[in-house]
Amino acid sequence: MLVRLVVFILWLIHFLPFRVIVAIGNGLGVLLYIFAADRRRIGSINLKLCFPEMGEAERKQLLLAHFKMFTRALVERCILWWASAARINSLIRVEGVEHFEAIKNKPAILLTPHFVGMDAGGQWVTQHTNTVCMYSNQKSMYLTKLMLEKRARFGEQHLYSRQQGLRAILKGMRNNMPFVYPPDQDQGVKDGAFIPFFGVPAATMTSVPRIAQMTGAKVVPSITRVLPGGEGYVLTFYPAWENFPSGDNIIDTRRVNAFIEDRAREMPEQYFWLHKRFKTRPAGEAKFY
Repeated sequence: MLVRLVVFILWLIHFLPFRVIVAIGNGLGVLLYIFAADRRRIGSINLKLCFPEMGEAERKQLLLAHFKMFTRALVERCILWWASAARINSLIRVEGVEHFEAIKNKPAILLTPHFVGMDAGGQWVTQHTNTVCMYSNQKSMYLTKLMLEKRARFGEQHLYSRQQGLRAILKGMRNNMPFVYPPDQDQGVKDGAFIPFFGVPAATMTSVPRIAQMTGAKVVPSITRVLPGGEGYVLTFYPAWENFPSGDNIIDTRRVNAFIEDRAREMPEQYFWLHKRFKTRPAGEAKFY
């Protein structure tokens, strides 16, 4: 019942001017920082591991800024879920669109790490091509179904749960649909390895080079930056990676993590720090969380 009430409130909010929606998101972000003690603890640990050179006060300010950005992104989903395509597109400036056009309607991997603006960029992509992507089931079945419906608002999008594995993804790619893939969460090391992320060994799937090798797909990274105030977003497509895959999955996955790390250093308040990125540890190593 609570989930449905929150969704109804979000639907009402989407009628408001964007600057007002931004203010609501920022305000709720401050409240979430205060009351979400467990997520605040996780974020603090992640920032201490990744930015040991920062002072404690600086990291606290960064974490507060991240909570505001994270909550903004949640609230601004009301635009992505219910507003018209024209209104969504009016908020998104695209850079490097030629790199997207070069792989549109081809087997490709759109490397889309967990920055807070990723859903806005994703909605732009789905207006311009059909895609395949994976999703994680939510605790609420109602919310899972709603998210799937809203992510597939435009075009012909094919969404598969992680439990369905890669077979369906590979089939879609072979039917000339790019795979929208966020590769930067801890899924264990069954199909991965410990790869440095900010100098810390992090359980990382080696899926990107393996899928690229199986399908001949080009890898095109894309990052969506949330702009201050009511300015919207900038979606940036980067050039397709050359000499990828190299034949060495560990070296290639290091390249993936290094790219994400570089972008996170550019806008640290916008990377998703509230996930237990370093939950899986090498044998014998103490847990962080």
